[in-house]
Amino acid sequence: MKLPAIAIQNRRFTLVVMLLLVTLGIVSLMTMPRSEDPQFTFPATMVRVVYPGTNPLDMEKLIVDPIEEAINELDDIRVLKSDIEDGLAVIRVEFLYGTDPQDQYDDVVAEISKIRDQLPDDIPVLAIDRISPIDVSIIQIALMSESQSYNTLRLTGEKLEKRLERIPGIKKATTEAFPEQQLQVRADLARMQELGIGVEDLISAIQASGVNLPGGHVLAGSRRFTVRTSGDFKDIEAVERTAVVSTPGRVVFVKDIADIAFADALPTYQARFQGTRSIFITVVQRKGSNIFTVMDGIKETLDQFEQELPADINIGIAHDQSESVHERVSQFFNSLIQGLVLVGLLIILFLGARSAIVIILAIPLSVFIGLGWVDLAGYGLQQMSIAGLVIALGLLVDNAIVVTENVHRFLRKGYPRMEAAAKGASQVGWAVISGTLTTILAFLPIMLLQTGAGIFLRSMPVTVILTLLASLIIALSLSPLLASVMLKGHDSKPPLLLRGLQAFTHGPYKAMLSGALRYPVLILMIAVATLAGSIMLAGTLGVSMFPKAEKPMLLVNVELPEGSSFQQTDDAVRQVEDIVKDFPLVRSVVSNIGKDNPRIYYNIFPKRQVPNYAQLVINLNSGQLSEVEPFVETLREEFNRIVGARVVVKELLQGPPYEAPIAFRIMGDDLNRVLTVSRDIEQIIARTPGTVNVDNPLDNPKVDLNITINRDKAAMYGVAISSIDQVIRASLVGVPVSQFRDHSGEDYPIIVKGQSSGRDPQIEDFDRMMVKSASGQLVPVKQLVKLEMQDALPRFQHHLTERMARITADLKAGYQAETVTNAIRAELDQYEWPKGVSYQVGGEQEQREESFDGMTKVLLIALLGIFAVLVLQFNSFSQPLVIFTAIPFAVTGMILALWFAGFTFSFTAFIGLTSLVGIVVNNSIILVDYSNQLRKNGMELREAILEAGQVRLLPILLTTLTTIGGLLPLTLSGSVMWAPMGASIIGGLLVSTLLTLFVVPVLYSLLGKRALD
Repeated sequence: MKLPAIAIQNRRFTLVVMLLLVTLGIVSLMTMPRSEDPQFTFPATMVRVVYPGTNPLDMEKLIVDPIEEAINELDDIRVLKSDIEDGLAVIRVEFLYGTDPQDQYDDVVAEISKIRDQLPDDIPVLAIDRISPIDVSIIQIALMSESQSYNTLRLTGEKLEKRLERIPGIKKATTEAFPEQQLQVRADLARMQELGIGVEDLISAIQASGVNLPGGHVLAGSRRFTVRTSGDFKDIEAVERTAVVSTPGRVVFVKDIADIAFADALPTYQARFQGTRSIFITVVQRKGSNIFTVMDGIKETLDQFEQELPADINIGIAHDQSESVHERVSQFFNSLIQGLVLVGLLIILFLGARSAIVIILAIPLSVFIGLGWVDLAGYGLQQMSIAGLVIALGLLVDNAIVVTENVHRFLRKGYPRMEAAAKGASQVGWAVISGTLTTILAFLPIMLLQTGAGIFLRSMPVTVILTLLASLIIALSLSPLLASVMLKGHDSKPPLLLRGLQAFTHGPYKAMLSGALRYPVLILMIAVATLAGSIMLAGTLGVSMFPKAEKPMLLVNVELPEGSSFQQTDDAVRQVEDIVKDFPLVRSVVSNIGKDNPRIYYNIFPKRQVPNYAQLVINLNSGQLSEVEPFVETLREEFNRIVGARVVVKELLQGPPYEAPIAFRIMGDDLNRVLTVSRDIEQIIARTPGTVNVDNPLDNPKVDLNITINRDKAAMYGVAISSIDQVIRASLVGVPVSQFRDHSGEDYPIIVKGQSSGRDPQIEDFDRMMVKSASGQLVPVKQLVKLEMQDALPRFQHHLTERMARITADLKAGYQAETVTNAIRAELDQYEWPKGVSYQVGGEQEQREESFDGMTKVLLIALLGIFAVLVLQFNSFSQPLVIFTAIPFAVTGMILALWFAGFTFSFTAFIGLTSLVGIVVNNSIILVDYSNQLRKNGMELREAILEAGQVRLLPILLTTLTTIGGLLPLTLSGSVMWAPMGASIIGGLLVSTLLTLFVVPVLYSLLGKRALD
């Protein structure tokens, strides 16, 4: 290994290169994007279709089936699922991880474009969106006013929206939560009946007069002129003066039979902030931008805009992601700094100030260089990358400790500083490279994991790998250089703790190691018994996926019985607001009536938009689970007292999106059978201990007013079926017939509708409906149709184009999804399933099985990769097997640590286990590598083992202690996300190190001689 000698000989060049790399890192730290959660891409697309007044079965036939059939022809589909309810269909397609999200989105758009003519023409909303965790609103602004009209609020909001979109780093701003403005032509059906005019005549007249048809061009001599025809309506008077019927001596204009005015459409989505009527402006930042820089620009714009507002319009902040980003990043950096201090203290106490300076300098330099490379790799600062830094913190000093301690050993032998630095670093150089490679190989497969969890976590292994590579370069170049300058010769007095450790090494440890070598079978039996006991204990741990998010925010979903009016939903929401507002933990309340809140969390996607549904966002003063979980239980008890509404409190979860912790899909084509079974399964889930908020989409009784047209009678009168449908729709909710553009360029739909006795359509309106026959006579619609009440399905779902009902449930505090799901499955397996109906498990268990399957493959790949590196280094099969014995004992330590701390074996604990595989073998590598060197120099096997154990005890203990010290603050922080991972690594390191100091020498004594020979 010549690199240390080259670095020392060319010290000026070495320093300049390091300075350049560190400067790049510092610049990256100041400029790299910051966010709360990873900004990762997700190959999924969501199609949302709104078609008011259409029942779920018709939505399935007219909308969902054609779209699913088109999308299902695409390649690489992982899952295709649809939610179908009254007037709304949401189709979601997820592609295989690793495929290009933009290409897949483009393919979905192209397929739907091909079949657009098969879908109804009058669909008001057909939106195709990429499901991207990046497109989360970083701020939700409320424009509040009780006195101003919605149109004024909308215009004000759109003005603010345009200003916000000019700020660098903003991708888009959106204004929502207001009713659509329409130019309504309210037909006087009684007056029209007197004049013998049908609704069809009114519709045809406005459609014919509002067509904007280009006139072409005309030549006049040598000049060419574009011909502009009358085009669409320029003002309301033009609509009023449109002739509906024109006969000699009589012209009936629109104004004679209808009132024309601008009005709000029937409410579909309204909002309040802190109890005040509001509209929302949400802002999405561009990928790669810094949230704090963007937020500074937003707040400056809001301050200026607020000064221009009328006195009765106020601005409120319903959501500000930068607050939680600042808190999350600060917490992690605090853990990082505390870990740095602990590591520094340990090194000073054991190696003294001079050695400590050499080693501790490696920490910030490796972090800065690693951050520069992380930035170049396209990742930003968020919880995953900072967690990667915390994991790397304890590991990156390992190399510097091994190198510096070995240089110190050569100095104590009397070598000159330069020679001691070069020889000391060179002697352990390959062992350091091998140890770093094994650690990197443990994290590399996590980086390549093609699952939702793998993509979510990816920036963490990337950060660990790049930071470790930086520490390796520093350990083999800068550390020897600094050691040649900073460290004293053999006459320097070791620190007190080092003297104590040396006394322990040459006394008790030597004696214990000698005893272990005399009784190898006993030592191995003790080790195997310890391992077997821990494996038996593992069954009591339980398995989980990702924990709760610890965000100071709750979602409250309010659902009324099918058929409830928008006003009834609003009344229920006001009851929830009254209950919530008095709790001291509550900071603010955001209410959305008729629709989900705009997207403010990366794994929650708004999709419901129906009159009997509402969602509230409750912002809290604290996200600590010790405060939030009792508060949630209190809210659930309070909400149970609300009559006529189902109120569900939802806590946010970490990790990739899934429906709920507990989810079962009841599959079957016969929806009546599925309904019957789903009610039984709902009861089974509800009575299982630990479940709460059980939801069965089919079991929400719905009654429709079914209209049966008497086709024989209609044919006798010469009335087209489509005319009856058109008259009914126009009379109740209105029919769009044309567009009106005002002087400012705003477009408004012109809606022809009947004059109802109330704001909402009433059943009495059927008495006034008339349809025109072939002879020109008006026929009462009620003569041609039969009205009857009919039970109907409220909503259902598709999974891979098959009909189903998805029954979901949340978990009470203290329960695990695996235990509860398995208890439910045991009952379902005893259930007598009717023919054609079956069940599938979804929720956390489905996600966990997929992710853990991927992680098992990752672990095997890591083990094989590490084994290959060790075979290359030692040119042996038996010695890598000796080194690998550290891994099972690391598992022992991990199980014991999780059991003592009360954690489950979560996904992050699995990450800790995979990390351990690379970390714990390093100690064994150092021990075996030095034993081989001693034996090559002629030392006997037993003496070589004893000497290697004593010489390498200090670096082994120090690297273990510094790794534990680096992770200790994060582990003790109480984070439900990261504490299990920290506990896994710390416990695994402690036990494996203890056993490595005895078991590895024992196995080496049994297998090592043959291996070296």
